[in-house]
Amino acid sequence: MIKKIHVFILLFLCSPGLFITSSYAAPIAEREVLDNGMTLLHSGKTGLPIVTVVIAIKAGSVVEPEDKSGLANLTADLLNEGTKTRSSKEISDAIEFVGGSLSTARGADYITVSLSVLKKDIGMGFDLLSDIILNPAFSDAEIQRRKTAIKNSIIQQKEDPGVIASKAFGEAVFGKHPYGKPAEGTEESLDRITREDIAAFHQGYYLPNNTIMTVVGDISKGELKSMLNRYFMNWQRRDSKELSLPASALKDKPKVIKIQKNLAQANIIIGHLGIKRDNPDYYAVSVMNYILGGGGFASRLMDNIRDNKGLAYDVHSYFSANKYAGSFQAGFQTKNESANTAIAEALKEMERMRTEPVSDKELSDAKSYLTGSFPLRIDSNRKIAAFLTAVEYYGLGLDYVDNYRKFIEAVTKDDILRAAKKYLHTGSYVLVVVGDMEKAALKY
Repeated sequence: MIKKIHVFILLFLCSPGLFITSSYAAPIAEREVLDNGMTLLHSGKTGLPIVTVVIAIKAGSVVEPEDKSGLANLTADLLNEGTKTRSSKEISDAIEFVGGSLSTARGADYITVSLSVLKKDIGMGFDLLSDIILNPAFSDAEIQRRKTAIKNSIIQQKEDPGVIASKAFGEAVFGKHPYGKPAEGTEESLDRITREDIAAFHQGYYLPNNTIMTVVGDISKGELKSMLNRYFMNWQRRDSKELSLPASALKDKPKVIKIQKNLAQANIIIGHLGIKRDNPDYYAVSVMNYILGGGGFASRLMDNIRDNKGLAYDVHSYFSANKYAGSFQAGFQTKNESANTAIAEALKEMERMRTEPVSDKELSDAKSYLTGSFPLRIDSNRKIAAFLTAVEYYGLGLDYVDNYRKFIEAVTKDDILRAAKKYLHTGSYVLVVVGDMEKAALKY
């Protein structure tokens, strides 16, 4: 059994090159909303006798109580740690015996439960899948075991300068908004979570009308409906809880966070609030960020800070565009003594994006990459399932595979300049530096 932990969703998950030629002959999937409210996406693929299922439930950390940080993650983590009729080991042994996989993953907006099995084992796979979603035991012993494991991980993270910087940045940018909290929670918040909290969270959010099921592979619509009728027939819709979120933090002047660590290199993040996924400027921002710092060695930040000045080995930037809020950040590591210079150069490149049009070559190269890299994003059933799930969650429409290329190709140099002026802020930002403060002697 594999447990997967990731932060979902960064901008590139739904953007770089989501392109299939406009002559794409058939819809990428069929969509149906079932009687119990669950959205079902089905994409039949007969090339290999494998079926992949991704169930996305809108029960991410964004909906957990403020004082119970980590509740959503812990609930998802416990799903395959035992049901009312199966132990954790029995679940693990059953899926491994047939060479399949059954995993859970947390996210801010939603959690996922994923299954991959050979077609001949699909009945057994759906049996396990439905059991862990509908009948988790949440035993006290497993709760304590998982809490201990998560706390140990949190303790280890306190020694990781990259994690320290990232957490400080998130809290400063988002304030009391859930996106600013660590999804795994804190040692203190985990201690406040009881079995009753977990059971109530599961009862309140693990609902079919709060769920997207995406099925990709060698299974017909009729066979799929048979599986659903057999294993999910008792999953009935209920009213879900209303989501009310605090506003994200927004400052009108720079906020500098200095964290002392005896390190040879300073870990630095510069950024601020970004955009939500439904922002109409999403595509202009995608192209703009590729040129600024998302394009690896093709980006301006890398060219300036690494190649020309030798201040850092890696420099990157990205926009994280989630459902309810987003952020922008540029990050790098440099010698403590060169921190001021590297920060100044990063801000200079951000300002240059805001004041100077990009070149024709920069625009052309960015568009070519963003549209041309799509096949690598959907070259397996698992990737297709993840893509379709995100498309449905963000309301992009099943024609998005055709439309994305058009959206990217329509971006002009004027669009990029306008987006940079609007969404890059060189006067109001959060600057986090983790390093030797005496050697760094920050001017900021």
